[in-house]
Amino acid sequence: MMKYVPEMKPFTKIFAALLVLMTALSIAKADDPLVFVSAFKSREEGAIHAYTFDSESGTLTLAHRTTDVENPFFMTLSDDGNFLYAIHALAFGGEENEGVAAYKVEGRSGKLSLLNRQSSKGTASCYLDIDSTGNAVVVANYSTGDVASYSIAEGGKLSKPVSYFKHEGSSVDPKRQKSPNAHSIVVSPDNKYVFAADLGIDKVMIYKLGAEKATLTPNDPAFAKLPPGSGPRHSTFHPNGKFFYVINEMTNTVSVFGYDSATGSLTDLQIISTLPEGSEVRTHTADLKITPDGKFLYGTNRGHDSIASYRIGDDGKLTLLNIQPSLGKGPQNLAILPDGKHLLCANMPGNNVVVFKIDPETGELSAIGDPIEIPMPACIMIKP
Repeated sequence: MMKYVPEMKPFTKIFAALLVLMTALSIAKADDPLVFVSAFKSREEGAIHAYTFDSESGTLTLAHRTTDVENPFFMTLSDDGNFLYAIHALAFGGEENEGVAAYKVEGRSGKLSLLNRQSSKGTASCYLDIDSTGNAVVVANYSTGDVASYSIAEGGKLSKPVSYFKHEGSSVDPKRQKSPNAHSIVVSPDNKYVFAADLGIDKVMIYKLGAEKATLTPNDPAFAKLPPGSGPRHSTFHPNGKFFYVINEMTNTVSVFGYDSATGSLTDLQIISTLPEGSEVRTHTADLKITPDGKFLYGTNRGHDSIASYRIGDDGKLTLLNIQPSLGKGPQNLAILPDGKHLLCANMPGNNVVVFKIDPETGELSAIGDPIEIPMPACIMIKP
């Protein structure tokens, strides 16, 4: 005998449709990237802000604020997104050594649980990176001109510093380059080397990385030299692992290098300006990022308050496409979403974060919505 199934009433059909829609929306939300933004302030004014990013609309929604961190200038995130490491500085650039704080990322909530803190071995700690195995964290200290490494325990905690190196020398600018100023530190894509851009000595220092024990050893060659007065600041690798890019704070330029993974050496390929021809605005570059497909590079100008966009050739060299406003004062840091379709710009003294859409064919940036207000945004990290 055929079983009788009553016809759904109109309101029941509507409820069922809404249930399906709500389920779909919850799934989409679970898949949305988490965006962590550090607010470079102390106590309640600061914090690490966690936002959910809607990939369809390009909007950021605040999910959580972690407030047990002081002046969280820079951060890094493990490849699996389970652990975040941040600068912790009671008095940034003061006499006391600063710290590096380890956090567990609690799922998709945006909440961070403190694991431990260790000394950065220096002051004005300004950059962190983590190796691809999740075994090592490295830090660069600006004021003291040194770098250090840490081993990561299974639960994400940091060891005490494993390796420590103080840079030596000076360069041509008597005000800005009287001594070393390590301004960034990045691990190579092959996980074999660590590169530390030092503004004070116009060098990129090169270290061999022993990832298993988080050790650093001076490489041979020990550094790559930049033109006097360049002031190398931040750096990044091309996704293909063949090219290395350095943005120079004092000359407002980007230096392009070829990278030899066998020796860790860098070969000069190009230097290109980040400013319009003839510009006389007092300005200093800050950050640079490359799209996941390796087609475009973006760099920031603080003072000119703009973002320079470049196309990357097959030979790694850059062609300037355009220079457009960052829509805030002092563009400090950039991040590109894993989909390669959106760029985020943290305008630090402008107290906002702006979302730009990236044209996949031209690389052109177009702002989406209104800027997100946040005090002194310094660094952006993304958990896909």
